[in-house]
Amino acid sequence: MSVISPALGRLQGRRAPSLEAAAARREDYYAAGQWRLMWAKLSAHRLAQISMVLLALLYLGAIFAGFLAPYSLASYDSDYVDAPPTMIHLVHEGRFVGPFVYGLSFERDPETLRPIFVADHEQIHQLQFFTQGSEWSFFGLFNSSLHLFGAEGSGRVFLFGTDSLGRDIFSRILLGSQVSLTIPLVGVAISFVPGIVIGSIAGYFGGTTDFLIQRLIEILRSFPTLPLWMALAAAIPSRVPVITMFLYITVIMAFIEWTSLARVVRSKFISLKQEDYVMAARVAGVRPLRIIGTHLIPGFLSYLVVAVTLAVPGMIIGETALSFLGLGMQAPATSWGVLLQEAQDITNVAIYPWKLIPLGFVIITVLAFNFLGDGLRDAADPHK
Repeated sequence: MSVISPALGRLQGRRAPSLEAAAARREDYYAAGQWRLMWAKLSAHRLAQISMVLLALLYLGAIFAGFLAPYSLASYDSDYVDAPPTMIHLVHEGRFVGPFVYGLSFERDPETLRPIFVADHEQIHQLQFFTQGSEWSFFGLFNSSLHLFGAEGSGRVFLFGTDSLGRDIFSRILLGSQVSLTIPLVGVAISFVPGIVIGSIAGYFGGTTDFLIQRLIEILRSFPTLPLWMALAAAIPSRVPVITMFLYITVIMAFIEWTSLARVVRSKFISLKQEDYVMAARVAGVRPLRIIGTHLIPGFLSYLVVAVTLAVPGMIIGETALSFLGLGMQAPATSWGVLLQEAQDITNVAIYPWKLIPLGFVIITVLAFNFLGDGLRDAADPHK
C-alpha cells in the first residue's frame, strides 16, 4: 500500500495539468469566433491545405512572371520551331559541372523525314542565375531586364519545349497565367456585387419583388452558358487594345455568374430574416438596408466566401474555352486558352505532346479551387 500510494499520487499529478489543458482548449473553442473556428476546421482538411499551397505558388508565379520567365512574349527563334523540352544536366562525362544544357542540332528522321532535335554533347551551356535578358514591366511600376535563369552564350533552355513559332512554352505559360488567373477573380468580384444586392432584395422583401427577380434569373440561366459567352465575345471588335479586351472578357464572364450567388443569398435571407435578432431590429424601426448590411450579410459571410471560391473554376474554364476557340484573348496577349489553340489538331499533339502542358495547369488550378471550396464549405458548416 505504501508503494502504490506514491505511484497514484504521481499519476494524478501528471493527469491534472493535462485535464486543465483540455478544459482550457474546450473553453477557447467555445469562446472562439466564427472565422477562428473556420480556420481550425480548414487546417484539418489536408486537400484544402495542399490546394492553398498550389494556388499560392501559381499566383506568385503570375505576379513575378516577368522575372521567372526566361523569355518574353515577343521572343521567338525560327531555328527552334517545335523543339522538345530541354533536359537540365549536372554531370558531363562523369564530371560534375553544375546545371547546364546541351546545344541542340537539327536533323531529320531517316524513316519519316520529320525534323527532329538531338542533343549536341560538344556544346555545353551553363545555366546562369539572375541573368540579363529581355525587358519586362512589373505592373507598370518599373521596368527590368533581370531574369531568374538563362543559358549562357547561344544556349537555349526550353523547360516545356517550344511552339510552332519557336516560342518558349514555359515562359508563355507563366505570362499567360497573369490573364487566366486574374480574369476569373475580377469576374467573380464583379458578379459578387449584383449577386448580393439582387439576392438580398429578393430574399428580404419577398412577394412580387422576389417573384420578378426569380423569373429574371431563370430566364438568364436558361441560356446555355458557353454559347452565350461565345455570342457575346463574337460581338467584341477584333482590333481592340489588349486591356480593353481584358475588360470585355471579364464582364462577359461575370454576366451569368451573379445569378448563382443571388440564389444562395436569397435562400439565406429567407431563413435568417425570421430570427429573433432580425425581428427585434425591425420592431425597433431599423431601416431595411441597415438590417441587411449589419445583421444579415455578416451572418453568412463565410458561405459567401465558399460560393465565390466555387465560382472561380467555372470562370477559368470559360475563359480558357473562349480563348481556345479564338473568341477570347488575342495576340499579342496570351492565356492558357490561347496556348491550347495548337492542340486543336490531334496530329500536332501526337507528334509534339508537350503542347498539352498548358492543359495540365488548367486542370490543376480548377481542382485546387474545387478542393479549397470543399474545405471551406466543410469549415463553414456549423454541424460538422
